Amino acid sequence: MPGIPKTREQQRYRRHLRVRKKVAGTADRPRLVIFRSLKHITAQIVDDTSGRTLMTVSSTDLTSGKKTEKSAEVGKRIAARAKDAGITRVVFDRAGYKYHGRVKAVADGAREGGLEF
Repeated sequence: MPGIPKTREQQRYRRHLRVRKKVAGTADRPRLVIFRSLKHITAQIVDDTSGRTLMTVSSTDLTSGKKTEKSAEVGKRIAARAKDAGITRVVFDRAGYKYHGRVKAVADGAREGGLEF
């Protein structure tokens, strides 16, 4: 059947589209979106109404710790940068990934840093 996604990447993209139908970031409540690769994780805060990325934090500059620990640190750093910019409330976009492991660690770190979902 031609409509069925074949690769994991295509399946994640389809899940991401399903999530994005319901989740949109506004100026008062931007979207916190996650990208997860095999080695690193990236968190961005996006305002969808203006189509701009407001800030981004990645685990590429972190050197020590396991991947889950680095993910929690990414969450804390994005929360700190958001608070400096006056953002306290966001909507969480898991980008088609399951909400566990590193994705959950970013969310918990962001909550710990003071962001409200």
